[in-house]
Amino acid sequence: TAGLGDFNMQLDDDYNGKVVKGCPAYEEVRQTSMDGFDLSKYQGKWYEQKFHDWTQFKEVYDTTLDIKLTPDGKGWIDDFGVKGPSPKSAKLSWDKSPVANGAHYFLFGKVDDRDPVGVLRESGFGVEFPNYIVDVQKDAKTGEYTEAIQFQCLERGGVRVFEGINYLSRSPTMTDAQLKEMHGRAENAGMVPYGAGEDQMHTNERRDVDAPPIDNTWQAMWRGLGVDKLLELLTEAIEDGGR
Repeated sequence: TAGLGDFNMQLDDDYNGKVVKGCPAYEEVRQTSMDGFDLSKYQGKWYEQKFHDWTQFKEVYDTTLDIKLTPDGKGWIDDFGVKGPSPKSAKLSWDKSPVANGAHYFLFGKVDDRDPVGVLRESGFGVEFPNYIVDVQKDAKTGEYTEAIQFQCLERGGVRVFEGINYLSRSPTMTDAQLKEMHGRAENAGMVPYGAGEDQMHTNERRDVDAPPIDNTWQAMWRGLGVDKLLELLTEAIEDGGR
């Protein structure tokens, strides 16, 4: 069954009797945890735990974002990895999919000195949009970032046409209590009217991180047809095209 987020067409909408128009400024949602933010420490693999995004298929699973800065620190490459369909959404066929072992799409970003620290200009799916890093949590001992909340919002002519929210963690899994705390931080940031409510976000399904790659007769057939090589070529073409 579809969640409420599927029916939010991202237009100006009514929230608790109040019309929410357009997109908020970064300063309206930015949390104090972003003080002293170091983009270089934001690099590396993140596991997407929950998302609100009507363009993102809910049937995928094991979604990750692997972020790498360019040498000059002014750009970044976001390797968006997915597998699909998920075991729960397609119980009889998930392991027969040609992308059961994953596929990649690259998003490309730039750091504009005119933007506040924590705002990244990202390009993907044919559009450029601001990616707000709203909140980060740190390891008490190392200071490394362990959790993050991202928010993308796009408006045209004062009308909100897209919103995306990502709950990210360095760990493949999070407890219900940890996710509830993340929802609380998003609520404090004023993001619930834009889709951060528990009933408007989808929880990513995830296999055990140590689970072996899928290898069966179907996967052998895809390899025989060269689908794995085609996916590699597409990945390389997308990556090269963004440089």
